[in-house]
Amino acid sequence: MLNTVWAVVREGEIEVLEPLDLPEATRVLVTVLSEEDPQFWLNSSQSALDRVWDNTEDDVYAQLLET
Repeated sequence: MLNTVWAVVREGEIEVLEPLDLPEATRVLVTVLSEEDPQFWLNSSQSALDRVWDNTEDDVYAQLLET
């Protein structure tokens, strides 16, 4: 199962910002996002979203909503 949550580093330890129900010693994978260039991440996310949401195949759904 893949579950993404926000966390911060405090005094050298990773602290999640929301409660998690994980068994002791659960292995996790941490991805560090550089805050030096947040616009890069926003642009990367936007292009991926555009590919998914902005396509002609979804036009049929808009037509169904009009009826």
